[in-house]
Amino acid sequence: MDFDYQRHIYYSSEFHGVVEDAIRFFTETPVYHLPPPVRFIGSGVYALYYTGDFEVYAKVADPNQKTCTLPIYVGKAVPPGWRTARATGEVTPDLYRRLREHAKSIQQVSNLRVDTFRCRFMILGRLESDLVVPVEAEMIRRYRPLWNTVVDGFGNHDPGKGRYNQARSEWDILHPGRYWAGRLTGESPRLKDIVARIQKFLA
Repeated sequence: MDFDYQRHIYYSSEFHGVVEDAIRFFTETPVYHLPPPVRFIGSGVYALYYTGDFEVYAKVADPNQKTCTLPIYVGKAVPPGWRTARATGEVTPDLYRRLREHAKSIQQVSNLRVDTFRCRFMILGRLESDLVVPVEAEMIRRYRPLWNTVVDGFGNHDPGKGRYNQARSEWDILHPGRYWAGRLTGESPRLKDIVARIQKFLA
């Protein structure tokens, strides 16, 4: 039997239309300081926007002074067990907790201020929760957020005792201060190389 590659490719214009509609909805959601002022339940997709005066990020911050249009980071929050289809169905504040974690990370570093960050988010529940991954992926492709595409490590967590032989991430080199990152002993990237990559990316 001859092999016909084209017979295995699936394309759905309806699916692309749903993702586009979800992103349109996302861009119209309210913008809040980080973290949001009220605890809420649900999972979904979120974006962080930088508006501060950290010189390296000037080209990211400038477009966000009037309207938050250029995210510095895009992420998702899913309930426990979601990836293995073992979710209990209980609605928990996963998205809110994730935004709180990011706020705490920023508050620990020496050269960023959490009050210069804004966030927006979209809650995806029930059947719509299947859109979390494709919407996040499309937003990263579309906006190319700096902390997703160039500076790695913002979303990292404490690796735990016995695993501190790892290198500090690029984000932790650029923004020192997270208490657990100071314990990492591996060979880390050089600050000047990280800055050069950012400048090239934003040029």
